[in-house]
Amino acid sequence: MRVSYLDAADSEFDEAIAYYNAQRAGLGFEFADEIKEAVERIKNYPDAWTPLSERVRRCQVHRFPYRIIYQVRDEIS
Repeated sequence: MRVSYLDAADSEFDEAIAYYNAQRAGLGFEFADEIKEAVERIKNYPDAWTPLSERVRRCQVHRFPYRIIYQVRDEIS
């Protein structure tokens, strides 16, 4: 499964890392690890999380007040 991100999501991710690192040294990197683990869970079990619509789902991130909104799309060759 190929994963891609919207530009806005990439920006929000970078801003959140900086914010959490400003709160406590290293916390932003812990946040990044939690996001990466959530993405891996989504890749392994894409249908396991709350549907928001027919094609869109959301996965709650552990330890932080974030949810990943995602779609599973057919691979195009």
